[in-house]
Amino acid sequence: MIALRRLAALSLLPLSLALGACGTETGSGSVDVPDRAELERRAASIGSAPELIYVTEADGYALARQSVGVYGGDGFSAAYFSREQGATFMLTVDRGEAGCDQPATAPDAGEGTCEADGDLYYRAGPSQHVYERGADGHVVRVSSDRGGTDRETLREAAEAAHRADNAELHAVLPPLSETPAPIERGDLPEHGDAAPQDPPGVSG
Repeated sequence: MIALRRLAALSLLPLSLALGACGTETGSGSVDVPDRAELERRAASIGSAPELIYVTEADGYALARQSVGVYGGDGFSAAYFSREQGATFMLTVDRGEAGCDQPATAPDAGEGTCEADGDLYYRAGPSQHVYERGADGHVVRVSSDRGGTDRETLREAAEAAHRADNAELHAVLPPLSETPAPIERGDLPEHGDAAPQDPPGVSG
């Protein structure tokens, strides 16, 4: 799991502002959202399945856009940070089932307690606590350090989490131009697929 405290330096952007700032505005002031095919290519560029990309909100918290990335095989993760409180929580979505009979994913949540809370499940370990819920064959989790985001806020964020629509995908996903290019090896021979060989006469 990404270290929560290291995300404090990330650039922050409330989702409501992101929706108005990304893309091209039309004459009426609305945002021109790309077609679904482009949004799916942008999701694929970070390794996430579009249906597993969720967004949420909590009072005083903003999305740290630089934290957006893949989680697990083709899931999604993003951090939300409160400058005022100096606290961060992680939103993660992955395939699987929710419930206290399922393995915990937070580093130490399995060492503590788990309880049903309405349609949600709350896990609390020595240093981490998590709210999770099931949704169409995948699990939505909101987690934080015990000394960071409080339980009430985690619950608020877990309840508000929802699958991103096209406008929200456009706001959250990095443009294709920001996708890192593949690293090219400069030490491979121009022809063939062999790895570099030690020069003749060199003994080990």
